[in-house]
Amino acid sequence: MTRDVASGGRPDTRVLHRHSHSRLPIAVAGDGPYVIDADGKRYLDASGGAAVSCLGHSDQDVIAAIHRQSAQMPFAHTAFFTNAPMETLADKMVAGAPEGLDRVYFTSGGSEAMEAALKMARQYFVEIGQPERSVFIARRQSYHGNTLGALSVGGNEWRRAPFREIMAESRHVTPCFAYREKDEGESDDDFAARLADELDTEIRAVGPERVIAFVAETVVGATSGAVEPVDGYFRRIREVCDRHGILLILDEIMCGLGRTGSLYAFEQDGVTPDLVTVAKGLAAGYQPIGAVLMSDRIFGAFYEGSGFFQHGHTFMGHATACAAALVVQEKLQAPETIQRVRELGRLLDTGLQERFGNHPHVGDIRGRGFFRGLELVADRTTKAAFEPSARLAARIKAEGMSRGLMCYPAGGTIDGVRGDHILLAPPFILTDEQVGQIVERLGDAVDAAITGVRGGT
Repeated sequence: MTRDVASGGRPDTRVLHRHSHSRLPIAVAGDGPYVIDADGKRYLDASGGAAVSCLGHSDQDVIAAIHRQSAQMPFAHTAFFTNAPMETLADKMVAGAPEGLDRVYFTSGGSEAMEAALKMARQYFVEIGQPERSVFIARRQSYHGNTLGALSVGGNEWRRAPFREIMAESRHVTPCFAYREKDEGESDDDFAARLADELDTEIRAVGPERVIAFVAETVVGATSGAVEPVDGYFRRIREVCDRHGILLILDEIMCGLGRTGSLYAFEQDGVTPDLVTVAKGLAAGYQPIGAVLMSDRIFGAFYEGSGFFQHGHTFMGHATACAAALVVQEKLQAPETIQRVRELGRLLDTGLQERFGNHPHVGDIRGRGFFRGLELVADRTTKAAFEPSARLAARIKAEGMSRGLMCYPAGGTIDGVRGDHILLAPPFILTDEQVGQIVERLGDAVDAAITGVRGGT
């Protein structure tokens, strides 16, 4: 079932959808890893929506927690009260985080979490007497959210273009994108060193006394498709940040909370950030919530200084959202859950390598755990992309949906305009058989989409 197009060619919906020309099926139910539309068609969710639904769409424990909390006390504004679910959730998150991340600030989603982290970093330096620090450095082809602050540090030019004139100042350096940015014959260690040197040079060009933080996705999500860093990259970046007294902010809104095979993706990189943002897997889509975890260094500056973080949103620390997230985090912190993600991730990677490893139009298969990406190319040898006008990503999405598969294709992989990739981030509750079904349906969808491009249809 889709909304009909009204007279004059405009859809009859009163909603301004993501694309105003969209005619979307209506989702009416969830069943484990499946979303069901109003016509009864079942879609195997190979992307978790947007890396959100890590426990699928019908977890009865989470649903029961929402019912209990909403019946008891759904919301109390945090200017007047704290609430038990928020306090317990914060304790649970700190207990599961690496040593050094001691406090939590809750938001209603990922963009809000990034906005809060940026303002927190800026106010930290104001509190310690360094108000001249005003510049963030991030990476090209990054995405950190759609609020103006988050968009300012983001490096995706397509998203930034309409709003560039009203953004805050930020600088962008080369991403740790080995398939596209590593020189021929360059080792991973030399690549990591070159990128760290580039950051150091950029900090010196801006003036170390003016830089607030370096901001990065630990494993890049939407803009490039599960681009993991080479070994040693973040350790070198941490050294550069410490050398100049700037903060390290890691964005794990997509890749965090078990998605890559460890609770936090940065645990695999041997670093701990000063601030880390999480959201999508925090309540697994059952309620909207995000969070910033911070070091005692950050918290201490506020506590010993003004005592007041000059920020806030009405629904932060929402009791019902926190109650849902608490059950989700209890499940995600169970050792068997992370172990299952690792096993499923290896199974998915094996399937993708077998199906696409020699595919003439798949240039790279990458990622960690249950966070995997495929980059599509017109020519494997030259790595040349398909023309943007072919709209290959949109074709793959449509072909997938027609086969009952939800995946997350996107364009602009290389520079915001050129290139196509597919992001996979399935629920952690899949069976081995369902992993195989994802690979099979995705293979058919990719081949059909490319045939359409080649045939001009």
